[in-house]
Amino acid sequence: MIMSDTEIRELLNEKAEQYNQPDFIREDPISIPHTYSAKEDIEISGFLSATIAWGQRPVIIRNAKILAKWMDHSPYEFIMNSTEADIQHFSKFKHRTFNGVDCMYFIRSLQDIYKNHGGLENVFTQSWSDHKEDAGAAIHAFRDVFFSHTPPGRTKKHVADPLNGSSAKRINMFLRWMVRNDDHGVDFGLWKDISPSSLCCPLDVHTGNVARGLGIINRNANDWKAVVELTDFLKTLDPHDPAKYDFALFGLGMYE
Repeated sequence: MIMSDTEIRELLNEKAEQYNQPDFIREDPISIPHTYSAKEDIEISGFLSATIAWGQRPVIIRNAKILAKWMDHSPYEFIMNSTEADIQHFSKFKHRTFNGVDCMYFIRSLQDIYKNHGGLENVFTQSWSDHKEDAGAAIHAFRDVFFSHTPPGRTKKHVADPLNGSSAKRINMFLRWMVRNDDHGVDFGLWKDISPSSLCCPLDVHTGNVARGLGIINRNANDWKAVVELTDFLKTLDPHDPAKYDFALFGLGMYE
């Protein structure tokens, strides 16, 4: 049965409310940054957890906890004060195709960003401002900063580039965590100078299949054009907070 836009709106609002609840945190990678209270600890642990957020969620969470342990459960202090010898310990890390070489570059790049660029929030906020809230161009600009120190060729695939067509699901999810602000207690709402209205909805196999089943998107590939198509529709439901429907699409795809 084909659903009307009104029926889709009612369904997605209902499911967003259902899944955007504290119970969602425990089995999601967002549980890792939720173990911290300091802004920088949340940002760094969130960025690393989002980076490895593909595959089975229990494995993602287990490996993100390993990263947290190896940073002595003080991500910001570790990033600011770790020596090259400390960083070499991460050569042992592996999550699917994200391995020790990648992990060590990520830590070195985060050091540079926090010591020389004002931190993750500042780099993303500046990129958003420079590109007039064009999420794809802003993520590309962040990526240029992140990979400004000659990364290994294999490592660049671990920060997606929308301008090359990637859906950039994990970056969009991380941005949802940092930017969205409501009273449900799941997303953090730490970054005040990026508008939630400019966020894109994270898109992966599950959310893509649900969106196509509802007739929200027509594009077959889960690429950046599909992200834009999806987000443009979600903005007709809530122009101020389209990314909140990630909860609805994810919940429908994963659990229902």
